[in-house]
This record gives sequence, C-alpha cells and structure tokens, in this order.
Amino acid sequence: MPNQPYVTRFAPSPSGLLHLGNARTALLSYLAARKGKGRFILRIEDTDEARSTEAHVQALLEDLRWFGLDWDEGPDVGGPHEYRQRHRRAIHETWLAKLDAAGLTYPCFCTPAELSLSRKRQLAAGKPPRYAGTCRALDAHRRAVRLAAGEPAALRFRVPAGQIVAFGDLVHGEQRFATDDIGDFIIRRADGSTAFFFSNAIDDALMGITLVLRGDDHLTNTPRQILILQALDLPVPEYAHVALLLGMDGAPLSKRHGAQSLGEFRERGFLPGALRNHLVRLGHACQHDGWLDDAAMCAEFELSRLGKAAARFDAAQLHHWQKEAVAQLSQEDFLRWIGAFLPPGLEAPRAAAFAAAVRPNVEFARDAQPWAEVAFGRLTNFMPDAVAAIEAAGEAFYAMAAQVFARPGLEFKQRLRELGQASGRKGPALFMPLRAALTGATHGPELAGLLSLVPDEEVQTRLAAAMQRAGAGG
Repeated sequence: MPNQPYVTRFAPSPSGLLHLGNARTALLSYLAARKGKGRFILRIEDTDEARSTEAHVQALLEDLRWFGLDWDEGPDVGGPHEYRQRHRRAIHETWLAKLDAAGLTYPCFCTPAELSLSRKRQLAAGKPPRYAGTCRALDAHRRAVRLAAGEPAALRFRVPAGQIVAFGDLVHGEQRFATDDIGDFIIRRADGSTAFFFSNAIDDALMGITLVLRGDDHLTNTPRQILILQALDLPVPEYAHVALLLGMDGAPLSKRHGAQSLGEFRERGFLPGALRNHLVRLGHACQHDGWLDDAAMCAEFELSRLGKAAARFDAAQLHHWQKEAVAQLSQEDFLRWIGAFLPPGLEAPRAAAFAAAVRPNVEFARDAQPWAEVAFGRLTNFMPDAVAAIEAAGEAFYAMAAQVFARPGLEFKQRLRELGQASGRKGPALFMPLRAALTGATHGPELAGLLSLVPDEEVQTRLAAAMQRAGAGG
C-alpha cells in the first residue's frame, strides 16, 4: 500500500443494470481506499445519453448501497465536483480546447463505413487495425471548407510517433506500449459527446484520483489516457487492472450462467455479505478462510494479492457464503429478514423460539415459510416421501403416538423414548414417520424445537390424520 492513502473511484456507465463483474471491481476499489483510510468516489459516466437512463442511475445507487458500499463523494452525497459526467461538458470542452491550441487534435471526417473498410484491409494484410491517418494530413483550408459545409467530424488526438508509453501496473507489472502501434484515436465523437479515453482520464485527474482499479480489458486503454494526461500536464494515477470474472466453464459470465446483475442476486434472496465474501476472494488471495466482516475484509485486502489469472465465479461457493451470512445475523436481524413469512402479531418469545429452531435450515428468507406453516398453522402440505413413510408406519404406530403425546408434562425426548418402547422401533424407523406426520416432510429442523410451538390439540389432529392416511394406504 502507498505511503499516502489512496483516492479511488468507481465510475460506471448507467446503460444497464450493475453486473457482477463491475460489482467486484467496485468492492476492490472501495477496499483499496478504505484500507489506508483514503477516499472512495462514485462518478456516473453518462455521456452516452441514448443508452443512459435515470432509472438505471437510481438502480445503480440502490444496488451499491444494498451491496454494503458507501462513498465519500458522489452524485447523491455531494462533494467539491460534479459527479454526473453529462454535467461536466463545459469542463471537458475547456481541456479539449487546450489540446487543440497545442496542435494535438484534428477533425476526422471518415465515415463508419470507411473506417470499417480500412480495418478490414489492414487485417487482410496481417497488420493490427488502427486509424490510418487519413484526415491527419488535411491542411487547414480543406478542413475549414468541410466544416463550413456541415460535414460531421469527430475529433482525434495526434499520437506522437516513435515513443514508448511505460507504466507500472500494480497487478501486471511493467507495461510498455509503442505509440506507433496505437494510432490516432477519437476523443470527441461526431455528435459532440466526449469519448471514454478523454473524459474518463480528465475527470480522474481533476478529482484527484490516485489509483484507478478496473478490469484488465482496459489495460490497452491506459497508454492512450496517459498520453492525454501528459499532454495536458495533468497528474497520472497509478493503475491496477484486475482479472476479468468468468463462469466455471471458463467463458465470460452470461445469462446461461444464471443471474448476472447485482439486483438479480438481491431479488433471489442473497445477502450482501455473502456476495462480498465470495467476490473478494475471486482473483484476490485472502489468508483467512472464514467469514470476513467489514473490518476484517479491509484488514485482509492487499493490492499485492491480486492475481493476473481470470477469476471464476462459483455458484456453489456463493451458496456456502450465503449460509455463513445467515449464521452471522443477529436474532433481531434474522427475524426482520424472515418477517414477511411470520404470522402478524407473533409474540416475541415464540418468534425467538422459532428462529432458534429453523435458522440452521434457512438459506433464503423464503425457506422459513413452510416451517412457519408447520409451527403456527394447519398442516396441509405433505412431501411424497413423507406420505410414503406415513403409509409404511401403519395405524397402530400413530395410535400409540397419540397416546404418548396426550400425556401432559413430558419433554419431547421422553415422549420419543416411550414411543420407541411401545412400538419396538428405534432410530430412523421411529423418528422418520413421526416427523412425516407432524411436519409433512422427512427432513428439516430439530423436531423438538418446532413441536414446542405447536399446540397439543394440533399435534393430536396431525397424528389422527396420519392414522387415517396410514389406514387408507394399508
């Protein structure tokens, strides 16, 4: 980590929902700032007004808050800057004018069709596709005539020839790019909007960003941005390009791998801590294998532990961390989490007893619903294996069970012992049909805890129903 705390940023484009790879990048950038008590900035890069929507901006803010991130500066918390890029156009134009005054830009009149044909010719000749410089040599008079005629023109940056752009990437090490391989690139589109290469770099410099942590698909963008910053005598941040997130099959994450956006995982019932604990371990080596709360995660994070290899999202591991996240909830938070599936007005002692009974069997909040029906309602749903177990046990077994459970003042273990002695059953042969009759399933939470919430008359009703079902099945 640096001598001075890092100032990092997350700068998403609100052209869609926040996908998992971007959420991981946001988390790592956040941890890099929080590790040294630095600053974390949120900036919305919404210059593409055709694709950026206000609904996506609001969803992005909501998802990031739910994810557990907070920012020191941003569009909703304020700060010394404007954090919506579309509102920074006057700033961008000022810096574009400085490049133009230095003779480092020129208008490009090439059409998309012409550029596509040029790229195809270069590829066919075995050359890397880059701008051929068609408009670079146009004299001032010809440019003025074409602009006066209203021809649409993008603005390109003049890349200096014969130079090397070198920088040390905190993940990939020393990087060197020849400017002759880059080609003049667009910094303002024909529609007047600034391109990513330009606006992203300018805003990072003006906001005092000292570390840009982003996906390594941006690694080849970095020399272009460094050239711009150097030309304008603006500070160049450090860079850390993290490996991309793949599916377990090694392919880029897509819909065939399941949920892709942070919002989808939220809707499916995952807890934010589960996602954070899984994502922080993807492409980043944690020394501690167990659960990491916020403080432990910051302490555990080290830029030096970011790996170069692509990270693979493992749904099975996420489910492991979901179970860990449930276990970490306080009783109050757990009850609030499953609250929609509890009876209205449930007394606090009964709610606490229910939570203690079912928590080990709850991975998602909705998992509490069937057990709440078992504990507080009438039993109407039976799994097929429960029906089979009831029919196999026979009427006599449930007649004996009804007699044992009718005796007042007995604890569950004592009742189970007496039923075993009376029926001659033990182990699963004793426990399985009893659970099937009283819960409608052959597996689930500890039966003693659940039955402590079920009124005695309801227990007798369920045993009588099982006796009837067993008789009919026999």
